Amino acid sequence: MYGMVNKAFKDMVVMHHGESGWEQIKAKAGVDMDVFMSNESYSDDITYNLIGAASEVLKVPAEQILIGFGEHWVMHTASEGYGGLMKAAGKALPEFMRNLPNFHSRVTLVFPKLQPPHFRCTDITDRSLNLPYYSHRRGLAPFVVGLMQGLGKNVKTPVVVRQVAVKDQGGDHDVFGVAWNPNPA
Repeated sequence: MYGMVNKAFKDMVVMHHGESGWEQIKAKAGVDMDVFMSNESYSDDITYNLIGAASEVLKVPAEQILIGFGEHWVMHTASEGYGGLMKAAGKALPEFMRNLPNFHSRVTLVFPKLQPPHFRCTDITDRSLNLPYYSHRRGLAPFVVGLMQGLGKNVKTPVVVRQVAVKDQGGDHDVFGVAWNPNPA
């Protein structure tokens, strides 16, 4: 993964648990780097080790950490670093969701070695859609849930996300049901 992922994870940990929390997690993960370069590629193991260490140090399930990280990614990392791309994808959640499959295509222009996941939108209605998620990386489904929740918060639209198909149960991808304005007034 690119360093921007590890840098964003560090930023989230420091924001909520201070520098000392980050140092404990980094030590537990066996990571001796002080700085992650956003545009450098790092082993995926570093990221997985940091998440596992955070789970142990903070005594929070890794799934919850990944959901929080997904929200943080949208609310802080993506909004600050890719604000223009985020705005170009749409102002309302339905529009953004329909444009999501093209988002990573644009990001790969900046990060040519990026191996991003692939999203599709299916079963689109005026209040929901299914989001198939294809990735060669395992265990990141909770991160996608956090991303969708963060997108909802970012555009001030209530969103409900539920995983309706699980890659680890024999399929080649995960599928998320995403609904917005689930209880209209």
